[in-house]
Amino acid sequence: MSKDARKANKGDQPKFPRGKSLPTQSPMFWVQQKDRYLRQLLISDIEEMTGRRLVVYFANRFKQESIINAGDIPYVAELLGDLGNAPADLLLETNGGETDATEAIVSLLQSTVTDLRVIVVNAAKSNGTMICLAAREIIMGPTSELGPIDPHLNGVPASILVEPPIAQQNYPLHRLAAYAIMQTKKLATSLLQNGMLAGKPPQDVSAVVEALSTKNVFHSHGSVVDHREAKALGLAVNYLPEDDELWKRIWLLHCMYAQDITTMNYLKIFEGRARSTSVASK
Repeated sequence: MSKDARKANKGDQPKFPRGKSLPTQSPMFWVQQKDRYLRQLLISDIEEMTGRRLVVYFANRFKQESIINAGDIPYVAELLGDLGNAPADLLLETNGGETDATEAIVSLLQSTVTDLRVIVVNAAKSNGTMICLAAREIIMGPTSELGPIDPHLNGVPASILVEPPIAQQNYPLHRLAAYAIMQTKKLATSLLQNGMLAGKPPQDVSAVVEALSTKNVFHSHGSVVDHREAKALGLAVNYLPEDDELWKRIWLLHCMYAQDITTMNYLKIFEGRARSTSVASK
């Protein structure tokens, strides 16, 4: 074999997570928890590339019970408690969930992280998009999607429940829907005014909120808002192409979570380089 061929073959050798050093954990513990250890190893590698801390909230989007809820708050607090004052990235995967719980998580993020970016590798829909609005920047790639933030009650769009016929049939439900819309618009407006759209005219902020919280632009709650549409709305989006070295590692990390959360039948994984917990499906 020629020298060039040997060099080419050497370059083709797998590099992650190979190394000459043995794991610091005992062999039995490493084998039992290797999926978590490998994810955390990659988290540390990504942190080294960005110069920022990285924490992960990864929900199994194919299970209805994995929505954002009040039970998430202490887990998020634990993750953020390990950051100190460092700038941080939140890798987020979720279909959304309860607005009250989302408000609490956003408050935690604002109180704890002075420089926040949210990384959306696959999907942060509904109130997941709302969490993205709390960041100064959203990292997106070819597979990334946000979604409308229009609220729903028992699976029915609040925009339908505020119609006059509903008021005649079920006035309490009608009023609850109206309050849900008010809550969503107020929260989104506050996040944008104090975050990525700070300094923009109020009408610009209102236009973004209206586009995301009504059916005027995106007609389905599951509509895909990709990086182009997010930028067109005026959101601060940093697009990483498929061949970007950081994106390659972020995508690998996403694939690890997607595989492990399904294999282990988890609802959610909350993780950083030093802290990790998961919520099992019942």
